Amino acid sequence: MITTQGLVRTFDGIRAVDGLDLGIEGGEIYGFLGPNGAGKSTTVRMLCTLLAPSAGRAVVAGYDVAAAPGQVRLNIGVALQEAALDPRQTGEELLRLQGRLYGLRRGELDLRLRQLAELVDIGDALRRPIGTYSGGMRRRLDLAAALVHNPGVLFLDEPTTGLDPASRLRVWAEVRRLNEQLGMTIFLTTQYLEEADELAHRVGILSGGRLVAEGTPAELKRGVGNDVIVARVEGDTVAAVASLRGIAGVTDVEAHGSEVVVTTSNGAATIGPVAVALDNGGVAVRDLTLRTPTLDDVFLELTGTHMDTDEGLSHEAEEVA
Repeated sequence: MITTQGLVRTFDGIRAVDGLDLGIEGGEIYGFLGPNGAGKSTTVRMLCTLLAPSAGRAVVAGYDVAAAPGQVRLNIGVALQEAALDPRQTGEELLRLQGRLYGLRRGELDLRLRQLAELVDIGDALRRPIGTYSGGMRRRLDLAAALVHNPGVLFLDEPTTGLDPASRLRVWAEVRRLNEQLGMTIFLTTQYLEEADELAHRVGILSGGRLVAEGTPAELKRGVGNDVIVARVEGDTVAAVASLRGIAGVTDVEAHGSEVVVTTSNGAATIGPVAVALDNGGVAVRDLTLRTPTLDDVFLELTGTHMDTDEGLSHEAEEVA
């Protein structure tokens, strides 16, 4: 549904996107991960035909973004970081206007509004002015506007930035529902590691305009290290270490003070046998903790910086200027 080959976008000689190659299948949630300035929003704007590529090629829903931008727009829905909503309109007025712009007839619009009210959980708020909406409601209305013509591909550019935790969870639930119930392909850019981990089937990590890694969240995390099980025990750790050696999947056991550290390739499968072995060995355990690599560990390994660190000059800021 989305392919790019050597996609480039420059601003004043600076490459905001630098030779990007992507291949995203139909029905996939693809998480595009990176800090501010990495080139995420610039990429989305090219894929949505709002920016022309400086070089390379991009095809969305079967249409070239440069050669057939009108056809691309008819087949995509877009919810960007800043929702362009008129506070004096009601939610229903906005959705009807959006539907008419896409050529929907009155009967089609009536049916679509009923479906969208349920799908994005807006309900009676559709009849109220948008100016009375909370931030979370505005995000969901913007999502409904992007869906009014039932697009094949949905672009969500940092959809939960600035939302409170409860509103963020509601948006996550809507994204899952769109994908599972409608089979919609979703291209999701985000700065939030947890968001990508929760929603994305695959993740692409962008740094300095380049794709530095791609895979499922589990694959990427496995690639940077093993799981670690930490047992805090009472008394001598020698017996604890002895009882844990030889367990299937355990690659190393070390004692550090009152803690026994077990290295394993699959912590979820190994933590049970570890607990049983310690109990059988008569070891008194105060607590047992499983630590797994995170997407932040992946990003740090690949780029030398954490996700919450801005990469200096923001190319997206240059774009707006």
